[in-house]
Amino acid sequence: MSSTQRLSLRPAAPDTTVRALLACGIVSSLLYAVANDALAVARYPGYDPVSQVVSELTTTGTPTRAPLLVVGLVWAVLLGAFGAGVWRAARGRRGLRVTAGLLMGYAAVQPLWIPFPMSPRGEIPTAAGPAGAVHVALAAATVAIMFTAMGFGAAALGRRFRRFTAGAAVAALVSGAYTFATVPRFQAGDPTPWAGLAERVTIAAWLLWIAVLGATLLRERTTEREETGS
Repeated sequence: MSSTQRLSLRPAAPDTTVRALLACGIVSSLLYAVANDALAVARYPGYDPVSQVVSELTTTGTPTRAPLLVVGLVWAVLLGAFGAGVWRAARGRRGLRVTAGLLMGYAAVQPLWIPFPMSPRGEIPTAAGPAGAVHVALAAATVAIMFTAMGFGAAALGRRFRRFTAGAAVAALVSGAYTFATVPRFQAGDPTPWAGLAERVTIAAWLLWIAVLGATLLRERTTEREETGS
């Protein structure tokens, strides 16, 4: 290969890497949705995704715990890679840098769920030992990171993305509030109608936001390349 050819290839490598990292965000959202709803429900007879929350799929002793823990680790790696892609695509925009850091932090927290599964239905977390209580604390932390990342990401990008983020945040907040309101019934072992669906709306809003953020930054890079002719 000539020196001219080597020089022509150098600018493309970083862009290809960033694009691959950004694509990890879209892939991570698809993986989570398919694994937790399609595959997991099929492997767990009697599980009702409308009334049962997602964490019940990984409670100790469930047939879906082991495979979903593996999927969760893969998802965390993909999300961390996406965070790295957002960081490299930020180009001095502090809001995106903060968003990238929060995404990588969110990914880093995911393995901590493994030793702290959700307490079985009918058990109060503090009475069932520290695992359930830590699970609740992790849930609160991840929700805080989620909304903070959405806020900084929206502030760093255009009006259309900000409007989309506002809608996703409202959907996540309303559905999340309903899910939280069913916690006493869950701890008492009572039915929790619509709790699973409400939590899935919250998760879907977050996953969709990640995918749209990735698509937005990918489109941004494509536009820049077309304008520069590179």
